Amino acid sequence: MLQLTWLDEQDLEFPSADLALDEPPGLLAVGGDLSPARLVKAYRSGIFPWYRDGQPLLWWCPDPRTVLQPSQLHVSRSMRKFLRHTDFRVSLNSAFAEVMQGCAEPRDYTSATWITQDMQQAYCELHRLGIAHSVEVWEADQLVGGLYGLALGRVFFGESMFSRRTNASKMAFIHLAEQLAHWGFELIDCQMPTDHLFSFGAQSLARSQFIQRLTTLCPVGSESAWGTSSGEKLPL
Repeated sequence: MLQLTWLDEQDLEFPSADLALDEPPGLLAVGGDLSPARLVKAYRSGIFPWYRDGQPLLWWCPDPRTVLQPSQLHVSRSMRKFLRHTDFRVSLNSAFAEVMQGCAEPRDYTSATWITQDMQQAYCELHRLGIAHSVEVWEADQLVGGLYGLALGRVFFGESMFSRRTNASKMAFIHLAEQLAHWGFELIDCQMPTDHLFSFGAQSLARSQFIQRLTTLCPVGSESAWGTSSGEKLPL
């Protein structure tokens, strides 16, 4: 019977993803901390934190993994029509903390959130370091949707999105994927499967294949391709 590994705050090493539990699916380790070094180590290894207030820090590596290749983004005809006529505008890295707060808001199906205050502080620090990024959608001067995640090498690790207006989060995701494709990113990690993501062209990838892709696309020491394409940085 597999047992969970308890992480030492002084040791950044994670157990092999093969040791993740089948139930709950993908739970790999407990404990540690949310330091930038540990978070970067985790994501490069295909692992992410997910827990709620009152729980210990839980680390996950599900199998299969939901991913999308930015160059293969699918946008429906109705959504393209919406994008042509909407008054919404999109920005990049303009309101990271506010996007995290939006993602932490209660949803229709639950009032609980895994985006705790500790998580918000940790990812805002990653944003300050140029590792975590946000996409914002605005209606006039009101933030109505957005998403955030990490960029390592040529992989964007999506964390969460929110929408206060119809199609706002979809618009953020489409602009993100198109910009990532322009910059040469090869993979968006969507973590868990949803019909919403599959409608954009996301696919399921075996955990072993996903981790192998990471060793190629975001090895230790690699710089992020965020904001680069032939030396240029383009706005969304």
